[in-house]
Amino acid sequence: MGCGMSRLAKATIALVIIVMLFMPAAMAATVASFDATRSQHLPLPRGTVRGPESVAFDGQGQGPYSGVSDGRVLKWNGDKLGWTTYTHGPGYDSKMCTATKFRPETATESRCGRPLGLRFDQKTGDLYIADAYKGLMRVGPGGGEATVLVNNVDGIPLSFTNGVDVDQTTGQVYFTDSSMNYNRAQHEMVTRTGDSTGRLMRYDPRTSDVTVLQSDMTYPNGVAVSTDRTHLVVASTGPCKLLRHWIKGPNTGRSEPFANLPGYPDNVRPSNKGGYWVALHREKNELPFGRDSHLLAVRVGSNGKILEEMRGPKSVRPTEIMERQNGKIYMGSVELPYVSVVKRK
Repeated sequence: MGCGMSRLAKATIALVIIVMLFMPAAMAATVASFDATRSQHLPLPRGTVRGPESVAFDGQGQGPYSGVSDGRVLKWNGDKLGWTTYTHGPGYDSKMCTATKFRPETATESRCGRPLGLRFDQKTGDLYIADAYKGLMRVGPGGGEATVLVNNVDGIPLSFTNGVDVDQTTGQVYFTDSSMNYNRAQHEMVTRTGDSTGRLMRYDPRTSDVTVLQSDMTYPNGVAVSTDRTHLVVASTGPCKLLRHWIKGPNTGRSEPFANLPGYPDNVRPSNKGGYWVALHREKNELPFGRDSHLLAVRVGSNGKILEEMRGPKSVRPTEIMERQNGKIYMGSVELPYVSVVKRK
């Protein structure tokens, strides 16, 4: 009897441990999830460029537009025409800006630029570009050479211009500079060193004034204006968090934690279902082996809670998720030679 009781006790303890181990998974299962493994590809011009980091659509619904590794922003014109050049920064030269075996992208970026965040002002048709090296740029409807609007603030150069969004009511532009110490080619150092010299800024197109809303930030990346226009949601990549920065109301100027994330966030974009899609470059503590599936993105509600997740192969590490009214979801990537399109089932 004593031996039987001992076995029962052991079995009970083992069961409790198993329940505790699998409880997080059971809780996670309550979050809606869909598989983005099967996707349509909008292939970039073969062998010349890669890394369509951000995805944007103009006021007429045309696009997507995306910035690529040689410094240009391209426009998708459908399957027959494919991608064409829409804009580029000052000093662009197609021959010198095309990477080769002996001239890698890291050698051409500082001269040719590297467009990261993109956002249209839907009223004016202007496209705002957060170029990692050239700063905040703008090009008018129809494209052409972009104009550099901001390349330093308070006498301090922009070293790593990254995310951008536009208040579609006022036209004011919000953008981030991820670090004062490191540029885009050194982005791993921003995370590795815990660099906290990033800035969140506002550009007023009516006056050309630039205001630093917050400084001493840890790897500020993507930024999105809230639906009610009272605050900004800012991705903090290294700490795997979202921050909320108030721009209206009694808390104006205050920043606070908004969400803890299961991976390293990049761009933040609104979802048609409410909340925000946050692209995850990779999960925390992700292993290169094992099941070929990881989180591509999460949809975070207005309360900071994760409502939905998107999964896919580990070879895909998205930088932006753009959801359209037709149910299609466009994924940008800083590494792949195409924009992915996923149809929500």
